[in-house]
Amino acid sequence: MKRIILLLFLMTNSLWAQVQFEAKVSKNSLGINERLRIEFTMNADGDNFQPPNFEASGFRVVGGPSQSVSQSWINGRSSFNKSYIFILLPTQKGALTIKQASIDINGQIYKTSPIRVNVTNAVEIPKDPNEMPAISADDNLYLVADISKTNPYINEPITVVYKLYFSYNIGITNWRELNKPKYNDFWSQNIDIKQLKAEDGMFKGERYRYVVLRKTVLYPTKSGKLEIEPLSLDIDCQVPTNRRNFWGQPLMTEDSKRVSAGSKVIAVKPLPEKGKPEDFTGAVGRFDFKVSPSKTTLKNGESLDLNVSVTGTGNLKLFTLPKPVVPSALEMYDPVHDENVSIPLSGMTGKIADKYTIIPQYKGNYQIKPLRFTYFDLGSNSYKTIASQPITITVLDGPGVTANASTTNSNEVAKNKIEVAKTFAYNKQKTNLQPITKDDFLGSGLFYSLVMLPLLAIPLLIVGKRRKEASDNDVVGNKIKKTNALAKKYLSDAKKHLGNKEPFYIALEKAMHNFLKAKLNIETSEMSKEKISEILQTRNAQKDTITNFIQLTENCELARYAMSSESALQQDYEKAVGIISELEKQLK
Repeated sequence: MKRIILLLFLMTNSLWAQVQFEAKVSKNSLGINERLRIEFTMNADGDNFQPPNFEASGFRVVGGPSQSVSQSWINGRSSFNKSYIFILLPTQKGALTIKQASIDINGQIYKTSPIRVNVTNAVEIPKDPNEMPAISADDNLYLVADISKTNPYINEPITVVYKLYFSYNIGITNWRELNKPKYNDFWSQNIDIKQLKAEDGMFKGERYRYVVLRKTVLYPTKSGKLEIEPLSLDIDCQVPTNRRNFWGQPLMTEDSKRVSAGSKVIAVKPLPEKGKPEDFTGAVGRFDFKVSPSKTTLKNGESLDLNVSVTGTGNLKLFTLPKPVVPSALEMYDPVHDENVSIPLSGMTGKIADKYTIIPQYKGNYQIKPLRFTYFDLGSNSYKTIASQPITITVLDGPGVTANASTTNSNEVAKNKIEVAKTFAYNKQKTNLQPITKDDFLGSGLFYSLVMLPLLAIPLLIVGKRRKEASDNDVVGNKIKKTNALAKKYLSDAKKHLGNKEPFYIALEKAMHNFLKAKLNIETSEMSKEKISEILQTRNAQKDTITNFIQLTENCELARYAMSSESALQQDYEKAVGIISELEKQLK
């Protein structure tokens, strides 16, 4: 029995030893312009063939995989051979390693050994004289980077257009980017090219066809010599040979070439220091500046929007707008930034704006000081400043002025007091009335009440003082109260705009966000969907309510541009009121 088991074991090992799976290459050393043939062979049929990652090894597949299978019977014994063949082109020089391939043969995983290949500089490839190209791709294929200006100011736009020039005698079949250009120390924006189109042009004094491959707008962000790294391409093309067909037309052969636009150096000039205003924030171009309030006369509880905007052509995305300064009696909230900027080949153009919501606290007249906007004008190479007009805000009613209110408001209140005094001047201000009968004050109930009143008032004063101090020190609580008031204000604004789609959804979205700011004590910058969902879950809000809240805030943005009826606006408003009501109950 032991002999039988041993015999079976030896036969199994012998069978396993017969399985071969190996990789062979056509050469172990080649130039970077040569192609490599690699063949994976096995003497038993297998499944799930996995080739190595050629790109990670420094090669690109230009042919294959092709497969061949052969099987024969000789003297009653069978032989089997199966191959997978790839044609590779190296993408870099040096000692490269092609990693293992694997296959499943009879339930066993087999792997090839890694192969080392040395890739050198380009070499001259001998060709068949009958297939010798009549025209070389080397002399008829060029990649050029056209730069609009090589000596711009900081933040002055320049354009880089990459063009591939090729002769009329060759055809381009494919191209791949090897090295993408890097724009260090530039703000960059690629311009989409929807369809490549061959055009006629002149290059080196001769007529060529060319294709625009890439367009990029650049804004240098620092002065000095800045380098634009090159764009490199691998081009597959067809070139004519010396052989001709039956009709006398030249036969074409496949060829390839690697081209590069070369690195470019841009000498960037700093903006002049002479005449530079202190409030200059880096705006370069030609602009118009406006500051406009939505209203200047308000009632108690109303708010106004102050719009600060810049329109024109220049680096609109690369500077900040001036911030208004308002009296302490006007509460100003963080702005909502809006950009409507397009970027053609000539540079940025459009409008940017900051919208501030302002809520007055007291009755009176208040002045918002003029704002200044300074920019560097590329047309005249000088700084220009635009100043807005002062804005006077009139609050018709509301609580009286406090000690730190503006001087204008204090004078107004004093004037009102004088007018009241004049109105009642004819009335006698003092009297000398005597009671008909007099009771002894000493020992009366009033006497004892007055004696005990100061003693009873002491604890109340202490408690009141402590509550006042706690309320004054509760910065977060006061901020929540203000944000709650702002949420109610926007919800009220949304109701007023039920017939007007865009302002309705803007006010509704602000109401939802300000409600969260009040309830969760978070800032607007933290209001991502994931952050909101995470915080609401930790505060025991129900999952359906969280989902409805996030969906409604997302729909507010989409609904501004979609078709919607007045009934849909009413439904969204009622939905917002319901969600806020549910969160009021659920949040702890």
